[in-house]
Amino acid sequence: METTKANEDSTCSINTPTSDLNKSHDEKISNSKDQVIQDSPEEKVTHNKQDSFDNSDKKSGFEGFGFSSELLKNIDKNGYKEPTPIQKAAFPELMLGRDLVGQAQTGTGKTAAFALPILERLKENSKRPQVLVLAPTRELAMQVADSFRCYSARDQKQKILAVYGGADFRTQINALKRGVDVVVGTPGRVMDHMRQGTLNKDGLKCLVLDEADEMLRMGFIDDVEWVLDQLPKERQMVLFSATMPSEIRRLSKRYLNNPAEITIKAHQKEACLIKQQYIAIHNSHKIDALKRILEVMSSEGVIVFARTKMITLSIAQSLETEGHAVAVLNGDVPQTQRERTIERLRNGRVNILVATDVAARGLDVDRIGLVINYDMPFDSEAYVHRIGRTGRAGRSGEAILFVSPREKHFLRTLERKVGQPIEQMVIPDNSLVNKSRVAKLKKRLITAAAAGREHEEEIDILQQILKEVQEELNLDQGQLSLAAISLAIGTNPILERGDESWLQQAFQKHRRDDRRDKRINSRRRNDSNPTSHEDQLERFRVEVGHRDHVKPSNLVGAIANETGLKGRMIGRIQIFDQYSLIDLPRGMPENIFKDLKKVRVMNKELQINRANSK
Repeated sequence: METTKANEDSTCSINTPTSDLNKSHDEKISNSKDQVIQDSPEEKVTHNKQDSFDNSDKKSGFEGFGFSSELLKNIDKNGYKEPTPIQKAAFPELMLGRDLVGQAQTGTGKTAAFALPILERLKENSKRPQVLVLAPTRELAMQVADSFRCYSARDQKQKILAVYGGADFRTQINALKRGVDVVVGTPGRVMDHMRQGTLNKDGLKCLVLDEADEMLRMGFIDDVEWVLDQLPKERQMVLFSATMPSEIRRLSKRYLNNPAEITIKAHQKEACLIKQQYIAIHNSHKIDALKRILEVMSSEGVIVFARTKMITLSIAQSLETEGHAVAVLNGDVPQTQRERTIERLRNGRVNILVATDVAARGLDVDRIGLVINYDMPFDSEAYVHRIGRTGRAGRSGEAILFVSPREKHFLRTLERKVGQPIEQMVIPDNSLVNKSRVAKLKKRLITAAAAGREHEEEIDILQQILKEVQEELNLDQGQLSLAAISLAIGTNPILERGDESWLQQAFQKHRRDDRRDKRINSRRRNDSNPTSHEDQLERFRVEVGHRDHVKPSNLVGAIANETGLKGRMIGRIQIFDQYSLIDLPRGMPENIFKDLKKVRVMNKELQINRANSK
């Protein structure tokens, strides 16, 4: 469950039509709709005087919502004492069986907000699925399913199953045949089971759309609507989304029945826990800068975000040659390997993970202390999700963003999004790298000296070897110690003596570019005709069209997955017989085009080019 501490500084607004509050319900929660959530750092909750429970006797903030003693015990056993704002608002509505639309960011406790009421209202001894949860990615589907299992108070009776592509289809069929209560899945795999008749729809009483805007961004919205059209008419529906674009609003109006609406507005407290910096750098020097940062930073776990699969592989190969324990997470990695990779990162066998945005979606590893944005995300939401992989559960973290000269204008957008400045960071020079290497070596020696060795016999053998070597070579104690250290660290030099002139040149160029940008921005502020959104887009041509049966959602999904762009950042799409035109943000790096050319849509390569180059 998402913890409460990091979300205390939030506000909550609830739109609850009064005509629907006259429904009868168990007396245990009949008064919970009288809650008033105050906008204060403490997120105090006051209750109507007629509440049916006594606050003075409360052991848990989860009491009073109608949860069974079994479920309350399990919540307490997991160490959770107080519900988050979105949970306080959602519990009463969902326990009443109402439809609900919730707008909340990742990390606000939304999974528990819908999972706990659903678990409480499950019927026992039902062989057919009662609840279906749709999630945009395999990682998020697995995470939500694990949360359901964690919260469940009747582990042997409540069966939870995650279904997603990349996993064995027959294994999922066998599990469905044995009977499950809750199915959590990605849209594509859920559609496969429905078409095969292996997912029985008749018993579904509740559907949850988790991260609906992400499904829209990835081009799944048509698949989602297809699934919704297969469901029984009488069912509860819950929709959660970080943002509410017009397409999601339209979907909620079409499929939800008089829903309660909840909005949680975070006050950026989580972002403030993360120290955010940027480095102004050209693409040609990125890998060198990354190596220097990893030499100096002492974080236990690191995630390096890159835009494309090819870049993740290139980074990982470069870091492995430096002796780093690295793993890759991108769309080409099989599901079983992805799961092993995350587990290795969690237990410390891997310290650096190089990942794309989509592959890292839903990743939750406590030991991540540093996030490096090797490539600038085109969307501010993607940036927030990236840096949110560190600073989890109220802890501090660090985030570093690589910014090329053509991407400088995105900085201001990101700063507005996170509500704080992103300070410039200087690339570590040779002296800083050497200082860090010496400090790390000293720390290793201190640790080894303090730990010693477990077996006395081995200690005697080592001491005997040292004595014999000292006598044979006539060495003093200092010379012998240096020989032992050299043996331990190998032949690699301790000190970095490489050319560092490019560091100063990059810094000076950034200063000149910064002064130039300030002059340009000053002139723009005096211009009475500010740049429109259309002026920030550039037209591209892709070699797929009507003859290939391509749809706008296919193009949006392919480009969004490869570049990390949100759907709303993609402009007009025109599909012709043999090709299509699509408007994308200006300033996309050339290496992105090279990768996009090879992306296949409807089994055909995009072959993207600027429209005016044809």
